Amino acid sequence: MSENPEMPLSSSPTMITCSNCHSAMPSELRFCRNCGFRLGTSFGDAGQFGSGNFASASGSAPLAIPKKRKMSGMTWMFVGLLVFFVGAAAFTAIVNPIRQSVSAPVFKPVNKAYVGVDGFDTTDNGVTFGRVDAPGGPADKAGLVGGDIITRFDGQEIRDEDQMSNLMERTPINKTVEVEYIRDGEKKRTQLTTVSRDELNRLTRDFERRPEGRAQFGYEDGDAERVELPGKHNYGVKLNSLLQSRPADIAGIKEGDVVIEFDGVPIRTTDEFLMRVRRALPYSTVKVVVMRGEEQLEIPVKMGKQ
Repeated sequence: MSENPEMPLSSSPTMITCSNCHSAMPSELRFCRNCGFRLGTSFGDAGQFGSGNFASASGSAPLAIPKKRKMSGMTWMFVGLLVFFVGAAAFTAIVNPIRQSVSAPVFKPVNKAYVGVDGFDTTDNGVTFGRVDAPGGPADKAGLVGGDIITRFDGQEIRDEDQMSNLMERTPINKTVEVEYIRDGEKKRTQLTTVSRDELNRLTRDFERRPEGRAQFGYEDGDAERVELPGKHNYGVKLNSLLQSRPADIAGIKEGDVVIEFDGVPIRTTDEFLMRVRRALPYSTVKVVVMRGEEQLEIPVKMGKQ
């Protein structure tokens, strides 16, 4: 039987190698039978594998060798921005504490000295105050009372309350100073030793918690007023309203009387009078000096208890 010249003696399919699992597959297949990976680039997938980089198993057909992807310009810009913001945040976290520690002002606690009064107000020739605070304070020991006008403190002439406040901040605690003041038009001198705020608070707590409690006089303190005595250089506290059947009323004090002395202490302001009433011991008898018109009367009052 003669051979057909048009028929090939042997016909073997062209093989290619899967670039994923390296299995040999016929070139007519589109996907690897072993791993399912797409074969070759003849199907329009040159962007995935590149082009011209194939070799068959027999060496006659090119084998697909995938190329590494290159990052686009947008990707590089995104990476650059990310690095910038991360770096900026780290720089801020490091630099800010250093900057604050260098530039922030350092505030030192002020060890202000205190004299034991309820505050200062500017007046003619110096500063005055409404009352002496709790018993045992500097002003109390020095004999000062509400209404006194301080004209010199520790050798310095006093002009107004701001100057006095600044002076108290510069005066050391526990320093003994000379104080010049005016009472009823008369110049006087005394000495006092400043204390700390903690010490003054301690004295106040001890007074408020004393076991004897507070005394009662029997007047409406909101109805009392500071008045100047006619023809004199001093003031007193006028009692415009008294409580019936209370110590002052029982003792014979009348509405309209002007208190000028309480238990030996000059009374020149309403705040000082109220503080002296509270300081009196309950059920003790105190001497009260009042002006009734032009008559000066001395009236003993047995205090009650609140």
